[in-house]
Amino acid sequence: MVEWSLLTGWLPAALTATGLLILLGLVVLPPRPKWWRTALWLMAATGVFVIVTTLFVTRVWKPFSDSFPLNVLVWSWLGLSAVVLGSALIVTRPKSWWVLASAVAGLLAFVGIAATQVNRTYGQFPTVGVALGLTRPKLTDLSTVETANEVVAAPVDGYLAETWQPRQPLPSKGIIAQVDIPGDVSGFQARPAHIYLPPAYLSTEPRPLLPVLVLMAGQPGSTDSWLVSGQLAQKLDNYAAAHNGLAPIVVMPDQLGSNFANPLCVDSPEGNVETYLRQDVPNWIRQHLQTATDRDTWAIGGLSTGGTCAMQMAVRAPETYGRFLDIAGEYQPLDGSEKETVSKYFGGDQSAYAAINPVEIMKTHRFEDTAGRLVAGTGDDEFYPQLKKVLAATEAAGMDMTWLELPGGHSWQVWAPGLEDSLDWLAAKTRLVRG
Repeated sequence: MVEWSLLTGWLPAALTATGLLILLGLVVLPPRPKWWRTALWLMAATGVFVIVTTLFVTRVWKPFSDSFPLNVLVWSWLGLSAVVLGSALIVTRPKSWWVLASAVAGLLAFVGIAATQVNRTYGQFPTVGVALGLTRPKLTDLSTVETANEVVAAPVDGYLAETWQPRQPLPSKGIIAQVDIPGDVSGFQARPAHIYLPPAYLSTEPRPLLPVLVLMAGQPGSTDSWLVSGQLAQKLDNYAAAHNGLAPIVVMPDQLGSNFANPLCVDSPEGNVETYLRQDVPNWIRQHLQTATDRDTWAIGGLSTGGTCAMQMAVRAPETYGRFLDIAGEYQPLDGSEKETVSKYFGGDQSAYAAINPVEIMKTHRFEDTAGRLVAGTGDDEFYPQLKKVLAATEAAGMDMTWLELPGGHSWQVWAPGLEDSLDWLAAKTRLVRG
């Protein structure tokens, strides 16, 4: 049951069908004269509420960089309609057991219709276990991981997999730790980060100096989003199992500050995120982990706003991050319109914005020693065309680029496999495993 899919197969179909049947029953079955007319009016009012709320969120509040797909609005309307109808029956006949049962049925219908279908759109909870919190990763205290006295680095003109061999049996899985990465230089107030250390890192006889991937979630998001929704540990454990325990070290820092914050990955009154990622995070990694150190063995990546941030760091901090992975990112960092962004983050100084805008920087600078990979969903109508423009800009700036497109929209059904399908590319470009 824990591994039952909530995205494909019989379960989401059964939940949705049950929810729709309950909704239909709430419209036609209540024993009140002409109730169905009242029910339709209530559903219409719910539709207006959904539209008004959507306009407020996307035009006024604007907590997200992307808009809501039409199917999300339709499923939300149907699910909320079931809740409204059940609640309305409670108000009219609060002492009737049948009405109370109808209200409970309305809540169940909301889960079956809205929650199930919205989750299928975004892929936030891929399985029952994830949705119920039963498969959250087990955390290991990083202080229990010993420092190795002997290390092996990848040769300058070769690959780590060709020079390192463990002298002891390796565990079958890597470990995950939660750590605080303070903003000593930036002053940025970050939430705790998460780290994945592959099986090969747990070898101290000798320890391979593995490449580093700094990986960020989108917005809204948290530092364990890749672990929970993206099932990152399982994917990297599988990769390591096929490569003698070798996989990149993955550090998942907080570039937001809170779920709904959007500091835009720049230094601004909203938080000095660029300095945090450019100095604080690398400094912490070098002080607390034994890793490869060359810029061509360090990568930065992310999804959506995290992907945009990775692109920014690739051109703003190329001395640290020689590789980047942009999954479903934007053409340029924005919070609303460009005019609104310049006003909010740069005090109206257009030149200050241009100085951090990757597509503007690449018009006058070359990055021939940087390699990047762009991943887009073919059904992502908003970000697919933006990433195509990013591809043209990066290639014009001399970057070594690859492009991957997968079926799906702006969701974990593209982001998670996008990362998994990029592991071979990442390993080859960071001198871990020959491609």
